[in-house]
Amino acid sequence: MGAGIRRAGPDDRAAVVRLLDEAFQHDPVSSWVLPDEARRREVHHLLMAAFLELALTEGHVDIMEDGSAAALWLDVPADPEDGDDDGPAQLRALVDPDNERVEQIAHLTAAAHPHGRAHAYLMLIAVTPDRQGGGLGAALIAPVLKECDRAGRPAYLEASSERSPRLYERLGFAPLGEPLRLPDGPLMYPMWREPQA
Repeated sequence: MGAGIRRAGPDDRAAVVRLLDEAFQHDPVSSWVLPDEARRREVHHLLMAAFLELALTEGHVDIMEDGSAAALWLDVPADPEDGDDDGPAQLRALVDPDNERVEQIAHLTAAAHPHGRAHAYLMLIAVTPDRQGGGLGAALIAPVLKECDRAGRPAYLEASSERSPRLYERLGFAPLGEPLRLPDGPLMYPMWREPQA
């Protein structure tokens, strides 16, 4: 772990959900999934809480000691077992039952996800809005990428804005295939990072 970074645990749930909610409230993908702004303010935190639980169960969460940034990682095996086909529907039922986009985003990202090699999946990285652009995100994920390099393990993510792929390219990620187009919505940019010497 880098200086000022620690592994999150169950006691950090509320603080990390608040951070994720704040950081992604106006993200293009969150705005597509929950297009009504008032409804997004009501239920977006439930979506972020579901992602956090998945990371705590199937990966890990790193946070800055001061709570200004958090990264949610999943450990993806080379040949994952068939997932829970009801997972996207359960997510929709938990977050916003009348909104098919909650379920749709889960199906679309799962279909775009690469298989065949074990990898670290950066599911979400959040930085408080007043600290964005200052290098906190890169500092937060650098220790995991160094560990990936030592282990010979690739990493994967989906960038959710037009400018973020350039930031990830500086960390060794490269575009992976065509962008994922959300129906009548924004693009997501799958990116892959081979381990580096």
